[in-house]
Amino acid sequence: MKTIAIINGPNLDRLGEREPTIYGNQSLKDLELLLEEEAKNLNIQVQFFQSNHEGVIIDTINNTLSKDSVDGLIINPGALTHTSLALRDSIAGANIPTIEVHISNIYQRESIRQHSMSAPACVGVISGLGFSGYVCALGYLKEIL
Repeated sequence: MKTIAIINGPNLDRLGEREPTIYGNQSLKDLELLLEEEAKNLNIQVQFFQSNHEGVIIDTINNTLSKDSVDGLIINPGALTHTSLALRDSIAGANIPTIEVHISNIYQRESIRQHSMSAPACVGVISGLGFSGYVCALGYLKEIL
């Protein structure tokens, strides 16, 4: 059975509380429950990880994903999307299909949020579809794996 890791970056542990007009009213736990249900329907496994710390996320990618423990990655790097070359390098070095997901449409936001450092290391980017973006990413990874 294929396994997809789902990594959420800084401040995504505050979903449902932080700027609900941008990110909605549902929590990170709600997202995980939705994705667990979708994974069952797709006959795949999911692993979840969230951190507010760049180095911890990079260590997770380097130490976990690169050891053949997962087949694909969905990542919402949060604000690290726009600032972290180190995260981009970690994703590229993992050598597994990765999809970058954003709950909000980053292209409708502040100009600094409209550029992704990590997107070039990913097979695709989904932005602005809310939690449905993660579901789409899961389905696509299942399809290509």
